[in-house]
Amino acid sequence: MENNYFSLEVNNNNKVIRIFQIVFGIICAALAFVWLIMNRDSLKSNSTLWFSIIFLLGFAWYQINSGLGKGDKYLQIDKASLRFKKNSLFPAREVSTTEIEKIEVFPLSMIILLRSGKKDIIRFGTTYTDIIEPIKKGIETFCSENNLKLEFRNEEI
Repeated sequence: MENNYFSLEVNNNNKVIRIFQIVFGIICAALAFVWLIMNRDSLKSNSTLWFSIIFLLGFAWYQINSGLGKGDKYLQIDKASLRFKKNSLFPAREVSTTEIEKIEVFPLSMIILLRSGKKDIIRFGTTYTDIIEPIKKGIETFCSENNLKLEFRNEEI
């Protein structure tokens, strides 16, 4: 089985948008430092000004991280492992076949049940549903090649 990479992003940004994200992130970080220097005396007496600086720095980090492409959500199916990033803030997670007990596939999500008792939920989203079928086929092939339990289920409301 070849390596399959599936983007779980709502939209794929082009280079121009990513450059704007990086520039905007740098501007926010610079603004936070300028705000810190200009209001140095006020920060001692009014601690709530720290919230604006922390917010600007956090937003700058998020914009730069997204602009560099490190915030993209994805699912990558390799021969002996699944690598996925289900949140744009946290790092990717890799699960080998020896850790997987069972995979349950629902219409809009997938649950990876681990032998340790933990589970990981990967949500596909409802905006671009055309990626769901290739993911399901890739997971089906992955499970059959690695002798893993796979169950397709429907959600009942």
